[in-house]
Amino acid sequence: MTAVMAWMTLDPVPVLILRSGLALLLLFAGLHKLRDRAGFRSALAGYDLVPRAGLRAMAVVLIGVELVVGAGLLWPGSGPAPAAGATILLGSYTAAIAAALLRGRRVDCGCGGPAGGARLSWALVGRNAVLLAGALAATAAPGDRPLLWLDGVTVCLGLATLVFTYVAADTALANADRLRALGAAAVNDAPTGAVESEELSWSTP
Repeated sequence: MTAVMAWMTLDPVPVLILRSGLALLLLFAGLHKLRDRAGFRSALAGYDLVPRAGLRAMAVVLIGVELVVGAGLLWPGSGPAPAAGATILLGSYTAAIAAALLRGRRVDCGCGGPAGGARLSWALVGRNAVLLAGALAATAAPGDRPLLWLDGVTVCLGLATLVFTYVAADTALANADRLRALGAAAVNDAPTGAVESEELSWSTP
């Protein structure tokens, strides 16, 4: 029992960084979906996991959960409950993406990230797995020690690093989608003879 409690307790600085980062992620995602509810419902329909009659209700529930959990992560004294909620939410999203990919669906993920919605991919599942690990770590109880001014600086720098890393990863995913789309369009638009000639030039020693 003592070992479990020790694992569930972290220094307050990384706990603050993780919870603040998750809060920004969920609040941004929830507000984006709230502004474009029709687009989010369309993305949900692409997963083909919810009956069309229930898309509107599911969209409202998911947006509400994201906003409530995101706000809860910033609420002083809220404890581990909001982080646990974020873990369940991210786990559900990751499972939904994996299920859609296994059925061959490559639609807009509906994430609404800084670089625009990426299409479903296993790279997106990997990114979400990292977010899921962070959410799980954020459920740890912060250690009982007073915070110093240097801790505040560390939290700000750590949060900025998380935001930069997430935006960079999101941009990379979106750019990979665009490059794949451009490559497919180039192959489709090229004359058949030109494609065959290019293939022969590569295969001839």
